[in-house]
Amino acid sequence: MNIGDKFPDLLGTDGEGKEVKLSDYPGKKFIIYFYPKDNTPGCTLEAVSFRNNLDIFNKMGYQVIGVSRDTAASHCKFAEKQGLNFPLIADVEGTLCQLAGVWQEKKMAGRKYWGIVRTTFVVDENGEVTDKVEKVTPKTASEQLFELLDGRDDINPA
Repeated sequence: MNIGDKFPDLLGTDGEGKEVKLSDYPGKKFIIYFYPKDNTPGCTLEAVSFRNNLDIFNKMGYQVIGVSRDTAASHCKFAEKQGLNFPLIADVEGTLCQLAGVWQEKKMAGRKYWGIVRTTFVVDENGEVTDKVEKVTPKTASEQLFELLDGRDDINPA
């Protein structure tokens, strides 16, 4: 998925098993971030960054949504443990990850494997991708987006 592409309306199911669609949030823009795994150090730092700044994103008109291939039960435990205040999508089959292009071959310690490449998409209220961050720093994920979005007329009205 790239800038200008239409993001799918149906994202999947949240930690409570409820379907989540972009159309469930009329008039909202979205920050949809893909992360490898619940309860791992980097993914926890990233989720906490979004949790701590959710009020700011909401004031800017954005709904934050996290996506991984973990189960709904795993998401519930992760959200409860970290006090997460935004939906986490359980993309167990990897359908959304495939569509977004974040399910890729990775290399670590000389070993090749398939996994989610940490990526954040900014999506406007019409479902169109306006920005894509591929080199996400987990601890400062929110700050990266603030820098990217800073100065935009649509979030900083005169």
